[in-house]
Amino acid sequence: MKKFQLVATAAMGLEGIVAEEVQALGYETRVDNGKVYFEGDEMAIARTNLWLRVADRVKIVVAQFPARTFEQLFEGVKAIEWEKYLPVDAAFPVSGKSVKSALFSVPTCQAMTKKAIVERLKYAYKRNAFLDESGATFKIEISILKDIATLTIDTSGAGLHKRGYRQVQGEAPLKETLAAALVKISKWSPARPFVDPFCGSGTIALEAAMIGQNIAPGYNRDFISEEWPWMKQSIWDAARDEADSLANYDQELTIIGSDIDHRMVSIAQENAMEAGFGDIITFKQMQATDFTTRLTDGVIVTNPPYGERIGEKEEIEKMLRTFGEVMSNYPTWSVYMLSSMEDFEVHYGKKATKKRKLFNGFIRTDLYQYWGQKSKREEN
Repeated sequence: MKKFQLVATAAMGLEGIVAEEVQALGYETRVDNGKVYFEGDEMAIARTNLWLRVADRVKIVVAQFPARTFEQLFEGVKAIEWEKYLPVDAAFPVSGKSVKSALFSVPTCQAMTKKAIVERLKYAYKRNAFLDESGATFKIEISILKDIATLTIDTSGAGLHKRGYRQVQGEAPLKETLAAALVKISKWSPARPFVDPFCGSGTIALEAAMIGQNIAPGYNRDFISEEWPWMKQSIWDAARDEADSLANYDQELTIIGSDIDHRMVSIAQENAMEAGFGDIITFKQMQATDFTTRLTDGVIVTNPPYGERIGEKEEIEKMLRTFGEVMSNYPTWSVYMLSSMEDFEVHYGKKATKKRKLFNGFIRTDLYQYWGQKSKREEN
């Protein structure tokens, strides 16, 4: 099998978790801002697309070279052996971006890249006329950062956050990749109870269930590279067989999601049914401040409202104060809350054990981590 330079892209602040995921699959990594680089073959492309919970996409890094002029860009792109990746009938849309570079016109960079690839393929396949582009799609990106051009091909298609289970979502849904990251940061294990008291459409609880049963997040979806002639069906079959054999469908889990909005609870239940967790996750309508349990050593991972609408802030501050008082009655429980409120700790009534800066879309947030005490049961 051929070796590729690959990159898993990630939201800022989550690169370390993605690197751990890639390493767990057996590949060495190099981390940069928003990117985790690794080397692998066709099987690596299939496995990382199936298994990476926190990455946005997996791309092939085709080439990298200086490009301060359009001539440099054109000749650099044309020199690449595109015929090794693109069949004669390949459809290859080109997207682009440019940051702090002399070549700042993205549409011109895209057009120049497209033209250079066409010239290369016409030469390689001995074609005089235009290519018909009626075959499989290869999404190419030209990215220029500080006058260095990077050419990549997207192997994922739809972003990896598209698991296939979320039929309906709320007004401000949490991306599945970020939800999985929150669960991973909490170090939750299947032996412990798990609760999301602001569950919305159920994303955090669903990601916890997949992690708890070791189910590959991409198992039930398709990827753009499955259509590529050199990515044989046998590779995908083997990767999915491996994922199926590693899943622990019999793992018992205690996962509860609740929300004050009965409509969101219904949506969460629908999504759980679609994901195959209808009888594993319990969803119920309830105010977070009414939380009560006899269980110990549990984990709460949640994304409460941020109070960005007029009149909401005071209401949410009051709710946080009450919820903080409620959780003080459960010292063995660990609490992880994602919030954009700068004075979150003041309202919750307790300083976090640890804070971690994360981005929820374009919103800068902090994950406030409150580590629970070890119970006597855990210590014995």
